[in-house]
Amino acid sequence: MFKVILVRHGESVWNEENRFTGWTDVDLTKKGVLEAIKAGKLLREHNYSFDIAYTSVLKRAIKTLDYILEETDLLWIPIIKSWKLNERHYGALQGLNKQETAIKYGEEQVMIWRRSFDVPPLPITAEDDRYPKRDLRYKELTDLEIPLGESLETTIERVIPYWEQEIIPQIKAGKHVMIVAHGNSLRALMKYIENISSEDIMDLNIPTGVPIVYELDDNLKPLERHFLGTQERVQEKIDVVADPGKIME
Repeated sequence: MFKVILVRHGESVWNEENRFTGWTDVDLTKKGVLEAIKAGKLLREHNYSFDIAYTSVLKRAIKTLDYILEETDLLWIPIIKSWKLNERHYGALQGLNKQETAIKYGEEQVMIWRRSFDVPPLPITAEDDRYPKRDLRYKELTDLEIPLGESLETTIERVIPYWEQEIIPQIKAGKHVMIVAHGNSLRALMKYIENISSEDIMDLNIPTGVPIVYELDDNLKPLERHFLGTQERVQEKIDVVADPGKIME
């Protein structure tokens, strides 16, 4: 049996401001920092240890991982950062407030962009200041790799090959693995691990800063999935994420 720990980053500045974030590199709020520290404390209290950790190239996930490793006294383990674990790219919606976007395009359209499986948001262009290749961390990506706006379906297309090619070999080698990423990159991974349908995955709400423990069999099929923390605390955080008046991607 194998165990893998997933953690969604703590609350970010744009989570707090109710903005579409995507690949925009915003920081954690004070609450987000406390969530990350609490996640580390929970993992330490339950005697979890890790040999290697994976995260995205966005600071809200990187800093969450750092706080967790500080609390678990594991700052020395290898950390692998990859853009393939980034949040879903929200295209031209990035930076927009959800209420303002709903006024402009309609609440129904905004919900389709947020929660449909295969409908991407309005795309950006190469001339847009938000075009990823303007950022040094993405300068080596090809034009085909650069997203202009992703659905969950296209997010899965980059997350799952990375899981299969880079992370699974570490798990099968007996390494204890932790992945700190984002709401939609983790939703993509959980869909694959649990074989969740395209319809049901959109109802899966992942709370910020709460460790998710997967127990997998020898074929990496799920035996169990549970959240660390009290049931009341976890449900409270899920309810915040599920609030239709807030955007927590």
